[in-house]
Formats: sequence, C-alpha cells, structure tokens
Amino acid sequence: MEPGERIPQVAAIVLAAGGSSRMGQPKQLLPIGGQPMVRRVTQAMCETGLVQVVVVVGAHAAAVTAALAGLPVDIVANPDWAGGMSTSVRAGLGALGPEIQAVLIALADQPALTPDLLRTLVARHQASRALISAPFYQGQRGNPVLFDRQLFPELLAVEGDRGGRALFARYQGQIERVEVDDPAVIQDIDTLKDYEKTLDLPSGHELEK
Repeated sequence: MEPGERIPQVAAIVLAAGGSSRMGQPKQLLPIGGQPMVRRVTQAMCETGLVQVVVVVGAHAAAVTAALAGLPVDIVANPDWAGGMSTSVRAGLGALGPEIQAVLIALADQPALTPDLLRTLVARHQASRALISAPFYQGQRGNPVLFDRQLFPELLAVEGDRGGRALFARYQGQIERVEVDDPAVIQDIDTLKDYEKTLDLPSGHELEK
C-alpha cells in the first residue's frame, strides 16, 4: 500500500469530543509543531488514504471544528459526550457510508501517529480480514484499532467510557496482532507532563510539518 493510494471501504473515526478533565484545558487544541493536536492527528488519517474520515466533536465543538478547517473530513457533533467514549463511537459509526467495511477508531491525543504506520495497520487487516486488528509495541497493545464491519452492531451497543475495548475479551482469539517498532501507538496525552514529553518527539515524527 503506497502513499497517495486510496484505500476503499476503510474509514477512520477520530474521537475528539472529550472535556480533557485531567488536563484542565482542551488538549485537542494544544499546539504540536504549530498545529492544534487534533488537526495533526486528523491530517495523518487523511494522508493515509482512507475513503472517509469522521471527527466526533463535543465539549469544545466550535473550537475543534475551526481547528480542522480545510481538511476533507466529516464532522459529527456528539451532544452526549459526557456519557463517555462509547457515545462518540456511536455518533461516528452513524456517520459512516454504507460502503464502509472496516473502521479505524483513533484518539485525538496521539500526535505521533504517521500515515505509514496507519497504512501498515490497514494493510494487515485487509490481508487477514480479522474481526479486530490492533497494533502492539513491545508486547503492549496500542491505538488506533481497526474493527471489521461485522462488529459494528456490538460497538453500537457498548456503553460508558470503554469505546471498543469492551470487545477485546470477547474476541481475543480473533485479534490480528500487528507488531510495530514505533512507540507512537502507546503514547497519548492526558497530562501536561505527557504534553511536554511529546514536544520532544523521536526522529521520524518531525514537529515542523
């Protein structure tokens, strides 16, 4: 799967609706390399070549929407965002086109993700057709995770703040483990300390882009 190649039937949902209670400010809007974090993550999804990218907004909807101006994405408002991640997953799934056969559920606070890494995950899913395809770094499961369309009804039924994690135990024998050598899949930003560490990303994740 080459850069610039379109990936049919695979979409992404970027979860950007949270209130950032641990951060004390909208972490989606923190600058990374001169861009709001949510834009950096969403742009990586767009550059991967996915046929549809949906961004779910909530707590800071107007500001997050403004930060994504000009990107080829579908923005979906989740008025129930305080009910947990599952509400945003449902909102995102509801916006997917009927042709979508698999979806990459991504967090808005993983700014080190690269299109090459995401294409690797999608390619493995397309080769295996597993129900769940998840990246692993040094034995630790990370994000984003790709779910086959067969699981959409079960994702819609999840409640609370668990997102797709609720399905891992149920389908542990049907998970495609995608081993990667990039710690980006296990790095997210919940605190100011996490953010400060992210400002010194390793080579391959240049901030000036």
